[in-house]
Order: sequence, then C-alpha cells, then structure tokens
Amino acid sequence: MKVLSQLGQEMSLMAAQLEDQSYLTEETLGPLITQTTAKNGWFTADQIAYSLRHWGSLLQDKPLRDWVGSIEFAESTSTTVLIIAAGNIPLVGFHDILVTYLSGHQCVIKPASNDPILTPYFVRRLTELDATSSERLHITQEIVGAFDAVIATGSDNSARYFDHYFGSKPNLIRRNRYSCAVLTGAETKEELALLGDDIFRYFGLGCRSVSKLWVPEGYDFSDFFNGIYSWADIINHHKYANNYDYNKAVYMMSNIPLWDNGFLLLKSDDRTSASPIGTLNYQTYTSMDQVNRALWDQKDQLQCIVGPKEIANSVGFGQTQRPLLHEYADGIDPINFVLSLY
Repeated sequence: MKVLSQLGQEMSLMAAQLEDQSYLTEETLGPLITQTTAKNGWFTADQIAYSLRHWGSLLQDKPLRDWVGSIEFAESTSTTVLIIAAGNIPLVGFHDILVTYLSGHQCVIKPASNDPILTPYFVRRLTELDATSSERLHITQEIVGAFDAVIATGSDNSARYFDHYFGSKPNLIRRNRYSCAVLTGAETKEELALLGDDIFRYFGLGCRSVSKLWVPEGYDFSDFFNGIYSWADIINHHKYANNYDYNKAVYMMSNIPLWDNGFLLLKSDDRTSASPIGTLNYQTYTSMDQVNRALWDQKDQLQCIVGPKEIANSVGFGQTQRPLLHEYADGIDPINFVLSLY
C-alpha cells in the first residue's frame, strides 16, 4: 500500500504541475507530456491532468485499504497474465495493471498503439518504487511468449479476435459499452453543468462518457444547452472540431433534423449504440417505467446511467468519469478473476 500511496502522491503533484503549466519547465514531466500529446492528439495536457488527479485521489491509504485491505494476496506467483490495454482515454488500463500487480502474478502489458508513452511510464515508475516488481511487470509491443491468462479491452470487433485467440485460456474480455443520462426537466443549471463533464470529458471517447439522453416528450433543450455552455471551448480542439464538422455535414446531406449549439449536435435516435464524437443521441419517453424497461433490456450494452433515483442503478451528475476502485468496468470484478488464477 505504501508504494501505491507514493505513486498516488506523484500523480497528484504531476496533475498540479499540469494545471498551473509549470510542467513545461520540468525535466521529466515536460518531455513526457509533449511526447504523449504528439503521439495522441486526444491526450491533451488538461485531460491527462484530470486522469492523474483522479488516480491521485484513489491511490491513498484509506481508499486502497477499503478496497483490498481484507484480501490476502500472494507475494509472487509463476502465473503470467497478459493485459491488452485500450488507449481511448489516458491511463484507461491502469486499473487492470494495478489489480495484477497486487495479485503477485507476473504481468505482461501490451499498451494500445495510441498510448505508447503514458501507460509505460507509470509502469516503470511502479517498478522503480517497488524494486521487487521489476521482475513481474513487463511492457511489450507485440504479443509473444507464454502466458496463462488474459485481460483484454477493446471494441466488439477486437473482442471477437480476442475470443478466437484466447478462448482456451482463462480470460476477462471487455467489449463496447456506452453510457446514457435520463433527464426529467427539473434539473438545476448546476446539475446540467456536471452532466457536461459526463459528456465532454475525454472528448466523449470513454465508455463512461454519456452519449445518449433520455428526455420527456416536449423537453425544452434550451436549459440543457445553457447548462453545458462551460464546455463551448471544446470546439477549438482540432480533432473534435473535425469530427463535429464531418458529422454535421453527413446529417445535413441526409436531411436528418438536428439541434445544434455550435459545439454539440443533438440527434433523435432510438438505437442503443454510442453516438459519434460531437454528437449526442436523444430519445423521448412518457414514463419512468418505460425508461427502466428499456435500460434493463440494454443492460449488457450500458456502462453508466446518470439520472434520478427512480432510475435503477443510476449515478449522480458529474460522477461517471470518477469511478471508485470497486466500480468495475462492465460490472466484472477483476479481483475475483486474478484470485481464481491461484
């Protein structure tokens, strides 16, 4: 726990340096961020800072002990776990690395092609803080060598590949999921501003990013647009703007009705899939029972639901991008998975 708490302190310090831009003169942090953003334009300094700030708050003594303090992990095993990490948001695969590190298993980490710098850096820091882990944690750019189990995260297409190649080994494979929010029309401006974080944080690229709204029939979107206005500057990010412009052109050429506030497109869509970048799908409802039934039918496609207490398994506004250590992706407990390998 001490090693992880120390790493958490470093992450919090780095987040502060990113937020006040003092990182630009830092000998290590400056090049790290510059190289990371050059490799992946979605990994901006402020998005990295948010991720580091969140991890810094989790890697503290109390949250760690509340999470796994009662579990007896082995100090070291001969079992090798291959982690195939996603790269859609900064440090998205770090939880799997943390779990495998705690388990004592050997860990081979394959970072995503668009995350070749940030995740490997923190794996190296972990091995520097805990010299005994340097023999257990390894980064690889190709899947070679023997391994006993797999934790893999990717799209539905890549998941089919994972199932084919790793189906004979113990595996934990995650697929596409999306998140939604249920509005009643009674939300405050502050709640809608927090919903903006759920929608726009990480440019909407995460499975915890809200990509669909459920709204009552006749809902007035003006309050929603006013509430999320603090995110208007997102359109100044070139990659986001390119997606917004492209999707807007496609919709207009297809005569699809839109709500448009200049940085977000709202489109009526009853499908369950996630919406493209710069777009938010919405669907109307007439009763909470209707919404609850629909969300239950979609439970295997949903990651998070933001909404009032009448909606089953919902979370509060502004919470989706700040999962606690025990709030597992896809609702699958990776602790149980690594323990089953003993």
